[in-house]
Parts: sequence; C-alpha cells; structure tokens
Amino acid sequence: MDRAAAVSPRTVLEALTRSPLGFLRTAWPWRALGYLLSGGVFATGVYLGVAGLLTAPIGTFAGMLCAAALVVFAVALAGPLERRRLALVDRGDGDGSRGSGDRQRPRRSPRTAGYGAVSVLAVGWLDLAVVLVSLGIPGFLLLTPFQPTALPWQTVAGPVAGALLLPVAAYPIGAWAAVRAAVGRAVLFPKDRELREVVRSRARLVDAFETERRRIERDLHDGAQQRLVALTMKLGLATLDLPPGSAAAKQVGEAHALAKEALTELRELIRGIHPQILTERGLPAAARDIAGRCPVPTDLDLDLPGRLPAAVEQTAYYVTAEALTNIARHSGADRCRVTARCRDGVLRLDIEDNGSGDADPARGTGLVGLADRIAAADGRMLLSSPPGGPTLLRAEIPCAGPPS
Repeated sequence: MDRAAAVSPRTVLEALTRSPLGFLRTAWPWRALGYLLSGGVFATGVYLGVAGLLTAPIGTFAGMLCAAALVVFAVALAGPLERRRLALVDRGDGDGSRGSGDRQRPRRSPRTAGYGAVSVLAVGWLDLAVVLVSLGIPGFLLLTPFQPTALPWQTVAGPVAGALLLPVAAYPIGAWAAVRAAVGRAVLFPKDRELREVVRSRARLVDAFETERRRIERDLHDGAQQRLVALTMKLGLATLDLPPGSAAAKQVGEAHALAKEALTELRELIRGIHPQILTERGLPAAARDIAGRCPVPTDLDLDLPGRLPAAVEQTAYYVTAEALTNIARHSGADRCRVTARCRDGVLRLDIEDNGSGDADPARGTGLVGLADRIAAADGRMLLSSPPGGPTLLRAEIPCAGPPS
C-alpha cells in the first residue's frame, strides 16, 4: 500500500469537504458522475421498457402484466444495485489496521423494497436531471460557435465561459451524489446506526476510564509520592547523623538509595498513568517530553492552534508514546518524525520512521491497541509500511469541542 493510498478520502463527501480545490484533481468527480448516470440510465431504461410494453402490439392486458412484472423486477433489483453503486462514492468505514472492511449485505425488507421503488420511479430521474443541468449549461456555452444566430462576440465569449464553468459542474454533481449515497446507506445498511452507537458507548467507557486514571494519578501524586519524598529526606538526614563508615550508616544509606529508586519508579508510573505535563502545558510540550526520552532521534513539527479537547490530547499523547516505543523496539530506524496539524476540525498526527517497515497488526497487539484507542475517540488509523520502509502511521482524530 503506497502512502498516497493510505491517506486518501473514503467518500465523495469527505473528498469534497477536505479539499474543495483538490477535489477537481481526483477521480471523485468522475465517480460521482458515474454514480448519478448509472441511476439515471437505470430509471430511464425502466420507463422506456414500460412504455414499450404498454404500446407493443401484444394486447392491453398482456402489456400491462409485462410492464408490472418489469417494475417489480426493477424495484427488487434497485436495492442490491445501489449497494454496488455505493462503492463508487463511498468506500465504507475501517481503520488502518483492518483495511477498508466489507459492507454488510442489505436486508431484504419492506424498507429495501420501498427504497427501490423510490429510486426507480422518482430519484433516478432527479439524478439524471442534476447531471444534465450541471453539464448542460457549460455544454451549451461551449457549442455557441455552432449556433447560427450567435453574434461574433458570443462565439468567443461563449466557449470561454463554458470552459470556466465546466469544472464547476463537478461540485453540484459531487454534492448530490454525496446526499444520495448518505440516504442509500442509511436505508440499505441500518446496522451502521447500531455501529455508531457502539462507538459512542465505547467513547463513554474510555472517558470513564480516563477519569479513573486521573483519580489514581492524583492519589499517588498527593499520597504515596509525598510520603516517599518525606521518607527519602528522613533517611538522608539519618545518614548524616550516623558515624561515617559504620554498619548502621551503610544500611541506612542503602535504604536511602532504595527509597530514591522507588520514588523514581513511582514518578515514572504516575507519568504513564496520566502525565502532568500534558494537563498543565498541553500536547506540544508533552510530545517534546516523549521525544526527549525516545532512544531514536525524533524531529517534531507541531502546528496546533492552542489547547485541544482533553480527550483528543490524551489520545494523541498515548498514540505518540506507543508509536515511538514501537519504533525504538522493532523498526531499526535511526530517525523518526512526528507531525501534527489541526485542519477542518480534525487532528492529523503523522509518525514516520526510516526503519525496515513491514509493520503488520496481525503480528502483535500494539498496532491493534493503537487503532482501538483512536477509534474510541471517533477517529481512525491509517498505516503505510512496505517492506524495506519507510513506515507512516497517521491518526485522524476529530478535535471539535471545548479546549482543555
């Protein structure tokens, strides 16, 4: 999987909203056009078939019976056909650890049949109308020189205006295709709503877990750590009061050293449970702290608009920490880079290394755990790691909400 494919939009709506100007340079306008044309052609074929059967010299009753059978068949076919058509403008959900994922099959239900009837009898014509209007206006202007009544200035201005308007046609076509795809998905894949509720429930559990982590961190920081600090100080003072070189001084000195080691380990534990630097100074400072402790030299490029929502900062922090740990342990890299940007309400966190690549979620729980943590924040993980490297891990986390 190349790097461009790893970060490409999954729906025409995402492509349209993420980069309106870049939308024209992608295949999504053609996908949207194919989606709408297929629906319009299907509806037109049904209507022409019905009209042909009703006017065929086979008798009124036989013509009506055949036309009704054609409509029933078209309605039954519209639901499964929409599932195929949706692949043009909606690649479905998934995270980087599993790929795009397969859609569930649409249920054979009155809902599906009703959608098929509406799609065949009404909306297909609207699909065709949107395409004809969007392309018809610039097409008419482009053909101005061939109109016998056109004035000389119109033969020049018309094609210029048509050429300028032609790319604009991609936007209404893309927008209408996005609306149609959203409606089709909601009707044909009702379990998507259940999946979203599962994601929201998981996010609530993560919030509760994070609250408990903070409570444990406060208890350790204000309780056990303070007692260990006091114990270390008392042991240090006791060492000064004992005769140098005595057995008691040696034992108290060893106890003092053990107490300092325990205090250091406790501070590392507290930092792992909930880093104080993240709460007090935000994600950039916390990321610099992680990079400073990483054995692999790490470049940071963080362009963030101040503080982000607490849940977003926590997710980004632990993703960065775990990813750098994985790089140090498994990649063989001698350089890595962490890039963070917040654009269009989404935090995009890229972690790259020049190691050996070939990272596979199936060979361990680290990447799966990262994907689960990101998904719990309603985000997604994308991974590009060809054999021989380099490796790019991208986390996309919605960051709309009150700041920390």
